[in-house]
Amino acid sequence: MSEVSGSVNASTVAAKKKLSSQFFKKGVTVAILSGMCYGLYSAFLTLGMSSGIWADWYGVNTAALSAFVITYMLGALGSAINDTISAIWCMGIAAFKGKLGDFFRTLKTKPGRVMMFAAIIGGPVASTAYVVALQMAGSIVIPITALCPAIGAILARILFKQKLNARMIVGIAICFAASMMIGSTSFSADAPAGLALGILIAFIAAFGWGLEGCVAGYGTSMIDYEIGITIRQVTSGLSNLIILVPIFGILAGGGFGLSAGLVVDAITSGPAMIWFIVSGFFAVFAYSLWYKGNSMCGAALGMACNGAYSFWGPFFCWIVLGVVVGQDGWALAPIAWAAAIVMVIGILMISMNPLDLFRKKEA
Repeated sequence: MSEVSGSVNASTVAAKKKLSSQFFKKGVTVAILSGMCYGLYSAFLTLGMSSGIWADWYGVNTAALSAFVITYMLGALGSAINDTISAIWCMGIAAFKGKLGDFFRTLKTKPGRVMMFAAIIGGPVASTAYVVALQMAGSIVIPITALCPAIGAILARILFKQKLNARMIVGIAICFAASMMIGSTSFSADAPAGLALGILIAFIAAFGWGLEGCVAGYGTSMIDYEIGITIRQVTSGLSNLIILVPIFGILAGGGFGLSAGLVVDAITSGPAMIWFIVSGFFAVFAYSLWYKGNSMCGAALGMACNGAYSFWGPFFCWIVLGVVVGQDGWALAPIAWAAAIVMVIGILMISMNPLDLFRKKEA
């Protein structure tokens, strides 16, 4: 009888290990898909900001707008529209799944408020900086923003006294070395005028997302990832649209009239809004699949897989904007591609011991 019982227990353990392995592998796949969605969101966002009325603002009619408006206010507006549309997608998905009530209830809780705070850091601050940098310097800034896990690890050590071992320090050093490789391209003779400043602004985005990751880690550990991303996108979209864009309008000297006029012109530009709807859709899954992947394969490995957007971002910008649409300037120098791959290696070093991948496989 004991032999039969032992056989059943062994079979149960083997089945559990198999299910855990399948769940882990699915989590890795989900996290990788989040990085791919981030690359697609970046490409279609940039396409939207070069279509319709945006082509006039950045092109032949630039004389009608000040340099401040073109450089910063339009970047904030693009981020605001993308995140607002992404929030609408999130609300629709939550309603379809019967989670809309959970969304409103969670807003009143402490984890919900933490997510709102994280969204303000990652939305008006980091996302706007990212869009501005992308417009100024192109897809070369994407690997720079992928420094956020490295910055997040440093901030976690400073703010929350989390352990920072030798392996993580090596990974951080690799990431910053990769960013230096990318930055070196700004010294070439044919570099665009705004490249150096765009790279600098990209560091602001990386810092903001690194800080957001530290803060949001608490919130997402206590609430449904789909509710978390809905709170994140709604907060980011609204704070961008009704706070940041009007503030830029005041700073530009045009007041609320300028910001309201630009918003109306942007949302009524059909050729551009088509691509914003697509970019907003991919933004939903860029973030939500990251949360889901982290919960399935662990935050460390999930962060590493998602951080591969340092490669997927330039890749899809080159495919969508350079190859399909035929826009010039999206081809990257070989050193930039190499740096993107080095960045992924550095992120992997920060997030986990790469040898664990082989140990799990052997087990």
